[in-house]
Amino acid sequence: MKIIEINGTNYASTGNIAINIAKAARDKGHTVLTCCKKSRKSLEFDIENQIYIGSRIERVICETICEITGYKDSLNIIGTWKFINKLRRIKPDLIHLHIVHDTYINISMLFKYLKKKNIPIVWTFHDCYALTGQCVYFDQAQCNKWQTGCNNCPQLRRYPNSLFFDRTSGLWNKKKELFTGINNLTIVTPSDWMANLVKKSYLKDYPVKVINNGINLNAFKPIDSRFREKHNLQDKKIVLGVCYIWNSRKGLSDFIWLSKMLSDDYKVVLVGTNDNIDTCLPDNVLSIHRTYDQKELAEIYTTADVLINPTYEDNFPTVNIESLACGTPVITYKTGGSPESLNEDCGSVIEKGNQNKLLKEIKRVCETKPYTKQACIEQASKYDMYEKFDEYVDLFEKLV
Repeated sequence: MKIIEINGTNYASTGNIAINIAKAARDKGHTVLTCCKKSRKSLEFDIENQIYIGSRIERVICETICEITGYKDSLNIIGTWKFINKLRRIKPDLIHLHIVHDTYINISMLFKYLKKKNIPIVWTFHDCYALTGQCVYFDQAQCNKWQTGCNNCPQLRRYPNSLFFDRTSGLWNKKKELFTGINNLTIVTPSDWMANLVKKSYLKDYPVKVINNGINLNAFKPIDSRFREKHNLQDKKIVLGVCYIWNSRKGLSDFIWLSKMLSDDYKVVLVGTNDNIDTCLPDNVLSIHRTYDQKELAEIYTTADVLINPTYEDNFPTVNIESLACGTPVITYKTGGSPESLNEDCGSVIEKGNQNKLLKEIKRVCETKPYTKQACIEQASKYDMYEKFDEYVDLFEKLV
């Protein structure tokens, strides 16, 4: 079977998922090509059987025009035309879509091709883009217009932003036309939360399968760590936050508030920061810049007393599972699919934005130790990424 994996990147969370699904399918004898936008970052990775979509210059031009005009994902015509011609020559048996926004591909051209070819399509919803006129999440805006028709967007200048014009009504109708009427489309969601959203949208008639995100349990496990000694934290209770990109959506302001409210017995540690984030952090927060070293991350998870995930918008975050796999309990907001990886033996869930309750729960977990390391590890064992990738391949084989 010939399989095509299409995603915006070949790195970070969704990129790694697409690449590893491809590896799992190849291990079962299938031919797989992975496809992503051509960017300076994507070219840094030596990926087997990789196809790049468009050119860097074309993408930058398209991004600029889309921001000015508000017409999202409607350009990159030359790059998309060349890519579709490659697909015609390859003649895939199945196409697996991931992230198709970020202006790297023309969605009208792509979906018209998909409808015409009438081959099995699997589309993994890593965010809410397919359901809305423009935005990738709508929780913070408390907006439900996506269910009946977007207009007067409350977060127009938030990624993927439009600087001047609100085109969300037309874009919502255009997406509805493009994304419906595909004969062989199966939607995959990483969380039950996302699956329930799909059933409320114009995509409700498609079959939906939940395949949770997984992690590398060989890398994320309790590990000897000298993190406390290195940073002179031997007598501190470590309150950990881990994120790829820190912003208000991920609860950065909540950590800043916590750092002011917790006593000197505690230390807030944030992993995944950068120089810009450092400028807004209080002096008593330990900042660890972004790292791709899983061993280093496992050492930090292992030594922490608790992981806090005060996310305001999320699908199925793997940081929760990484922490559990290292034996460290988790406290998260009741956001999206974030609570779904926890049970009553390994963590707790707080109403979104309830900082006082979050503070109280941190003290309870750190001081009374209600969750055992073994219970955390057992819960994480349900999310072996290799088993999840095999679930995808099993789905591909059933569809073809």
